[in-house]
Amino acid sequence: MIPIVSVVGKSDSGKTTLIEKLIPELTRRGYKVATVKHDVHGFDVDREGKDSWRHKQAGAHTVVISSPTKLALIRDVDHDADLAELRDKYIRDVDLILSEGFKKNTQPKIEVFRKEMHRDLLCTKEDNLVAIAANQSFALGVPCFDLNDARGLVDLIEEKFLKAVKTPLVRLRVDGKEIPLSPFIQQSIRGTVRGMVSSLKGCSSPQTVELEVLPD
Repeated sequence: MIPIVSVVGKSDSGKTTLIEKLIPELTRRGYKVATVKHDVHGFDVDREGKDSWRHKQAGAHTVVISSPTKLALIRDVDHDADLAELRDKYIRDVDLILSEGFKKNTQPKIEVFRKEMHRDLLCTKEDNLVAIAANQSFALGVPCFDLNDARGLVDLIEEKFLKAVKTPLVRLRVDGKEIPLSPFIQQSIRGTVRGMVSSLKGCSSPQTVELEVLPD
């Protein structure tokens, strides 16, 4: 299951700015990151007059715009989906989801706080607050980082959510060389191989699987 960390905070606290700092640091460490932005006021990503806009205006429930480098999905919904639903329905092939907003969700949260703009925090430890990014210190029993300390925050994210399993789930060697695998790829390979092997006679509950691919 892809872990989710929500970046929350009051208006103009700098949530987007912090996410912009976290993404390149996570990417530099080899992780693939997806982001989800919550907009309580609704939004429109399609321009009037474009073909996809015309498809939607004609009554299409779902419109997909596809190109060699990008894909977009525009879909009618009947409720404000929570993060777990968005992850399970729409997000694949990443190691971590960073969301902006969703302060009422139960997912782990990092709160952004600026003392010159706000008096109180939105969250407490009971709201699954795992860290604070602020320009002042707090004594709430969770780590408090400087607003610009992306490396420190990513260290925490990596330790709590991306390296929860210290021993690798899957090791891959190609021609004798060990290939590093991100947690998501390890989970994907493990699930696929174990699922296929468990369907074989006498292999209903495999614990350790060794697979050797021989040359032609």
